[in-house]
Amino acid sequence: MWPLYAAGFTTAFGAHGIAASLGSDTGDAVTSLLVLGGLLALYDGAEVLLKPVFGTLADRIGARPVLLGGLVAFAAASALYAMADSPGWLWAARLGQGAAASAFSPSASALVARLNPAAKHGRAFGTYGFYKSIGYTLGPLLGGVLVWAGGLRLLFAVLAVLGAAVAVWAALAVPVVAPLPKNRQTVLDLARRLADPAFLAPTAALAAATAALSVGVGFLPVSGRVAGLGTVATGAAVSVLAGCAAVVQPRAGRALDAGQLTTRSGLAAGLSVTAAGLACAMLPGLTGVLVGAALIGVGTGLITPLGFAALAASTPQERLGQTMGAAELGRELGDAGGPLLVAAVASLATLTYGFGVLAAVIGMGAVVAVARRRSASAPVRDGKAS
Repeated sequence: MWPLYAAGFTTAFGAHGIAASLGSDTGDAVTSLLVLGGLLALYDGAEVLLKPVFGTLADRIGARPVLLGGLVAFAAASALYAMADSPGWLWAARLGQGAAASAFSPSASALVARLNPAAKHGRAFGTYGFYKSIGYTLGPLLGGVLVWAGGLRLLFAVLAVLGAAVAVWAALAVPVVAPLPKNRQTVLDLARRLADPAFLAPTAALAAATAALSVGVGFLPVSGRVAGLGTVATGAAVSVLAGCAAVVQPRAGRALDAGQLTTRSGLAAGLSVTAAGLACAMLPGLTGVLVGAALIGVGTGLITPLGFAALAASTPQERLGQTMGAAELGRELGDAGGPLLVAAVASLATLTYGFGVLAAVIGMGAVVAVARRRSASAPVRDGKAS
């Protein structure tokens, strides 16, 4: 399992390390905010388009070769800019990294599910999420140090070495998991399965968690600066958010496996805590920033392992790659949609109202989750729920 955790760390570290460092580059690669936005969107766009494709491919030929191919491609794309040092090649390298991450990220999730019994899925996905959260936490910090020491080329070189090392480790340690035989699936069958509440509910919760996480990382520092806080305080807020998410995920997974927590109650609680965190972010000063960050981290830490464990439990093993790829697409849409919603509201009113609108949207999701839970647990008499 350790190479799979390392793969999760790699995709998170690469995504946030470069994204947080592009704007501080003093060379000629990032010449304007428009160029910066394009480079950020290029990576995310590749993931949105390709994760379902590579997830389906993992079901067809096996998740291990897609995992290894993605890691090797990630290392090659990173080495491309490290050696070329040209603004044009930076675009190619960033696109290649996004496409490669689209391959090895859902494949790693599928292998986590295949290599662990269903009774241990919560613990497995909790630990996997923990190491991804560590990557998200360390990415901006270490990425900034590397760019300061040697520019973007050094950061890309380190990512090339990291991707190659994890690829070799995975090739040696991850067992061969043969693809399972499956019945022919039509487009209608796929649409019906993806429209099933067993897929939609956890995927929507994962998208909400990612939206809140992205908003917290991106906008809490802005809120702190408006309140007159320094960079140390705002940086601490982001670290608190990521740290809480990292600490909570393994514990939530273990509680699910032990029967101390159900998927529905856990997702409802996670959505409620996340919404409360966004509501607290509306409060002025350091208290609102830190309490909001902590609650957002706890809420997303609850949702992430439970959501993936629910998807694994409700999906035939021969379709795990496809399901994980589609779920990752939902997360990417949340990653983009959350900041866009908050920014749109903030442009019309203030950032405080932006936090409030997203809190309301996620809070409505929690209400729906609680209603579904009560409906499912209501006793049935004469064919009707009492």
